[in-house]
Amino acid sequence: MDTKIKSFTDLNAWKEGHKLVLQVYKITSDFPQGEKFGLIDQMRRCAVSITSNISEGFSRKTKKEKNQFFYVSLGSVTELQNQLLISKDLNYISKENFADIAKQTVVVSKLTNGLIKSAKILTT
Repeated sequence: MDTKIKSFTDLNAWKEGHKLVLQVYKITSDFPQGEKFGLIDQMRRCAVSITSNISEGFSRKTKKEKNQFFYVSLGSVTELQNQLLISKDLNYISKENFADIAKQTVVVSKLTNGLIKSAKILTT
């Protein structure tokens, strides 16, 4: 079985980040319509930024360039965590849904940190 990473979609950080994007879209679809240009837009852009920066970093050739995008991705995870807390405190999402999606942000954060630390990622 060939386990060589050939595409950004092979990266676990991207796969878990993609799950997070889908969770964010699903959860925000139940937000009040008045948040369409507020939290909904911000949270969705933030979530998409996570996977977009992972994929862009994957295509870069130097460790410095890769890490620049991976760090931006990590920043977007943290920003999303803040927005999720706000959403929970405004009762836009239940405590149970918050716990699930917050757990997923931690998974994505850890995997992205792994990308930053990994020397294997240099061979794209």
